Amino acid sequence: MIKNKDLFAHKSKSWDMNSNRVQNAKGIAELIVSNIKLDTSMEIMDFGAGTGLLSYFVAPYVKKIVAVDNSPSMLLEFQNKCNDFVCETEVIEKDLSIDILERKFDGIISSMTIHHLEDTYTLFSKLYTMLEDGGFIAIADLDREDGNFHSDNTGVFHYGFDRHLLAQEAQKAGFKDISFSLAHTISKPHADFTVFLLTAVK
Repeated sequence: MIKNKDLFAHKSKSWDMNSNRVQNAKGIAELIVSNIKLDTSMEIMDFGAGTGLLSYFVAPYVKKIVAVDNSPSMLLEFQNKCNDFVCETEVIEKDLSIDILERKFDGIISSMTIHHLEDTYTLFSKLYTMLEDGGFIAIADLDREDGNFHSDNTGVFHYGFDRHLLAQEAQKAGFKDISFSLAHTISKPHADFTVFLLTAVK
């Protein structure tokens, strides 16, 4: 099988230096913690974990975070700082757009990842399969935008999302108690972009 090109290889080292990214991850994590009853017995997956920005802020509230990403360079940065995490960690390089993880989790979190996956319904179906009964998803991404969020749209399949349509796909995959909250607003010189948090349970 031809290995996918690591689109984030040239960005991984400096990824955490972007204050917008840090503040966005912190805002999403705070909303997850306030909206979902986490506890220190839980094992959760961070899907599209990248360098672990979101995981870092959620770590004090759970037992273990399994970082899943298809970018080896991003996961290397995650591993380099996992000693700073206040929970157990595990790193798995896997592309969930073409594969599935034969594991069950108490919850799955994700930040700014699903706009990079073309088929969101299939993704929701896979996430549903990987959850324990009663498990949760907490997925953050961009509201619908005009394509100007990224300076380079290589690997971007969605210019943000219509919340109603995304909720329909999650419901079709089996999720219930679907709700949305405003997690953060990312201000760039040319525009402001809002980030939602979708939560739902199996």
